[in-house]
Amino acid sequence: MGSDYMKLVLAIVSNDDSSSVSSSLTKANYSVTRLATTGGFLRAGNTTIIVGCDDDRVDNCVEIIGNESKRRTEIVPSTASYDIGRYASFPVEVQIGGATVFVIDVAQFHKM
Repeated sequence: MGSDYMKLVLAIVSNDDSSSVSSSLTKANYSVTRLATTGGFLRAGNTTIIVGCDDDRVDNCVEIIGNESKRRTEIVPSTASYDIGRYASFPVEVQIGGATVFVIDVAQFHKM
């Protein structure tokens, strides 16, 4: 291992981007775990990608995630629920894609 310090990278990406993010990370020799999660505007489905890597590989990992999860605009149909029990009465333009990334120090790492 290149560095003595490990980091845990948690990236929350849209379901549309999850396959390209995880395959690009895998091609770059990162070990990737994907979890189906929900949250955010319109209770949209998303994917949380978990990557454990050496400290010196974090910047490259985050760069790959950013390159594969570009923010874009989409029109959401007027029947989409935006709050519990209420519905939008007109098409709504929303930002989708992009990623929320957390980088966490790892106190211990064991592969058993």
